Amino acid sequence: MNLEAQRCLLCKKARCAEACPVHTDVPAAMRLYREGRNEEAAQLLFDNNPFSAITSQVCDWSKFCHGHCVLNAKKVPVKWYEIEQEISMAYLLHAHPEVSQTATGKSVGIVGAGPAGITAALQLRKAGHEVVLYDAFDQVGGVLRYGIPDFRLDKEYVDAYGRILSEAGVRFLGGQTLGKDFSLEDLRNRHNAVLLAAGAWKPRRLDIPGENLPGVIHALDFLKEPERFELGNRVLVIGGGNVAMDACRTAVRRGCDTTVVYRKTFENMPANQMEVKEAIADGVKFILFQVPVEIKTDGQRTWTIVRACENYTREDGRIATRMLDGTDSEMDFDSMIVAISENVDKSLLGGADPEQLPDVFLAGDYAYGPQTVVEAVQSAKDAAQRILDYLG
Repeated sequence: MNLEAQRCLLCKKARCAEACPVHTDVPAAMRLYREGRNEEAAQLLFDNNPFSAITSQVCDWSKFCHGHCVLNAKKVPVKWYEIEQEISMAYLLHAHPEVSQTATGKSVGIVGAGPAGITAALQLRKAGHEVVLYDAFDQVGGVLRYGIPDFRLDKEYVDAYGRILSEAGVRFLGGQTLGKDFSLEDLRNRHNAVLLAAGAWKPRRLDIPGENLPGVIHALDFLKEPERFELGNRVLVIGGGNVAMDACRTAVRRGCDTTVVYRKTFENMPANQMEVKEAIADGVKFILFQVPVEIKTDGQRTWTIVRACENYTREDGRIATRMLDGTDSEMDFDSMIVAISENVDKSLLGGADPEQLPDVFLAGDYAYGPQTVVEAVQSAKDAAQRILDYLG
């Protein structure tokens, strides 16, 4: 047994559970674990969060459970995520979904086979509704399969969801893209309700001169198929989020001299701070308070003009950035990986406003913009409940 479990105070009002987006009942799971009832603990966790085995590996614990442990006052928070990994990772590989034996005769179409779409599909099948899951990729998993590198997440655990969905009777249609292979109106005609749960796969651009030059790569394209890109030796990664950390750590594993360029401090990076520390340990270099403003090439050499910047606090309390005139310098590179944010491509809706359609629901990135895996799971649970209420 992990000795961390003995340190847990089993708080009646657990701050870790309150801070968790899916409100994992940590004390209840911890009690079962202490009693050696791991299978029951795992079932409790899976029923609440079918991605417990995944979120315990990739979650930003400092932001959620770990960061809110009452023992933080003594700077010795319980590492619940380690225990959750032990409980959930083994369980996932033989987990079986719960499905109602009574069919309702109603059908739900879900766009997006990532964490949000899969969570909603399992919840709706549990209620007896037919579910069809549509995705542009050929396999289920979304960002877990096509965005998180193998060194962070063993794809064995992503593969498990294909089996679980099949056991649940969910029909998966891969290689099907909204706006290309079918329209929102098509889905509304096929199903009693529709859930849009696709991930944020549309990269945000730098919008600077030279961005379309060879050697400039968007991070999500790189992470989908890293072996497809010839990076050269010198790689710049622009951004400070989790995608930027995955990109720079992937590049440095390719033997590249990799540098992250970011416009704020380490403390203001949106990335999981543990990932930042691991990137530094991997050999990634960081240059702060710099912003690329132009990319140039003479055919032999490619470089970016970067401008120094400073941070300031806005009236609303948020940290903003302003560039400093007269501070331009040059940085050579062979490849530049842009990882400054991603958006959902709502142009695929053909001009429809899903929020005005009573039978169309939103979850995950489609509802809130780029989210963490655990936040996507909770938004899907909420959306699935709204669908259940709508279908009666």
